[in-house]
Amino acid sequence: MSSLPEPAHVVADDTEALKVAAALAEEFRTGAAERDAQRRLPRAELDRLSASGLLAITVPDEHGGADVSAVTLAEVFRLLAAADASLAQIPQSHFVYINVLRRQGTPEQQTFFFGEVLAGRRFGNAQSEAGTKHIQDIRTRLEPRPDGSYELTGVKHYSTGALFADWIPVLARGTDEELYVAYVPREAPGVSVVDDWDGMGQRTTASGTVRLEGVDVPTDRVVPHHLTFHGPQLHGAVAQLLHSAIDAGIASGALAEAVAFVRTKSRPWFESGFETAAEDPLLVQRFGELAIQVRAAEALLSAAARAVDSARGHLDDDTAAEASIAVAAAKVAAADAAVETGSSLFEVSGTRSALDALGLHRHWRDARTHTLHDPTRWKVQHIGRYVLNGTRPPRHGLL
Repeated sequence: MSSLPEPAHVVADDTEALKVAAALAEEFRTGAAERDAQRRLPRAELDRLSASGLLAITVPDEHGGADVSAVTLAEVFRLLAAADASLAQIPQSHFVYINVLRRQGTPEQQTFFFGEVLAGRRFGNAQSEAGTKHIQDIRTRLEPRPDGSYELTGVKHYSTGALFADWIPVLARGTDEELYVAYVPREAPGVSVVDDWDGMGQRTTASGTVRLEGVDVPTDRVVPHHLTFHGPQLHGAVAQLLHSAIDAGIASGALAEAVAFVRTKSRPWFESGFETAAEDPLLVQRFGELAIQVRAAEALLSAAARAVDSARGHLDDDTAAEASIAVAAAKVAAADAAVETGSSLFEVSGTRSALDALGLHRHWRDARTHTLHDPTRWKVQHIGRYVLNGTRPPRHGLL
């Protein structure tokens, strides 16, 4: 377990959460390009994040947390991603697996794990597997033992956050072939986390491999995740909302860097007749187009978060479907904005912006890598079916 120098701060409410996130984003922005270039893992920055109390802002109020709105949570992630998209990606699973406990944890499990989160402990994830038929083909096994405990065996990939975690939630199948989540200590015997992530973007997420070899799991560390999808649920909507916020943050961060670069470093094209690049009407036009795209992504993100909050207040099949569709729309727009703005940064800034030493390419690399998480083309399909035929989206956790 990680040991913070002092107990983590407890954020009181939504207003404080946003204030803390904005301050940390400014702090994390400094050095983001250097961390990316050197692939220096952000251990110190994550400890600052833990100590700030931001990682506990979705703990229910009856357990001592701020229980912030989805609107606030999305904005926290957008702010952090605008500063450092790798750093913002690391706690995405942390909040997803807090939600799993909120939905399916026993009162005893909730008391224990929410206490861990309030103390500053971090959840990672061991979810995806490579070489299987598809993303839902989970082969990690949770086998019962005679004493009532379990044995966990498998290999996980793309395990963002696991290297920095205190607890690793592991997605596995039981003997009934249903899905369960086992919450395993990072340092448990049989658990090895390999820092072999070699992505072109999100270089410092350490999204590597987790190997599980006969890991002992007590009964009270297992949650029946499959029950989450038996009725109307917001599990997928919240998870995807955070991904959407990261993409929207990448887009706004890239646009801000382009603005600063053109204002201070770019030279005007000689045919323009202007003294500065910022006066060039062709650049003004392009910046206007990019700003509209970024604003549209942010607006859809906010609307999606409001739909999630509304559904929480009255959860049924219709409100859950509306929230999922709203989030899907936000994800499509944010993904497009992130990739487009990250690429157009060079178009508007000029040749000098391509210098490797400046690290401006991290925005496009982060966007292109993160937006591969799940295909937006399928989200467009579900939106179309919902609008045209009233078909509710499926309950598989990716919508």
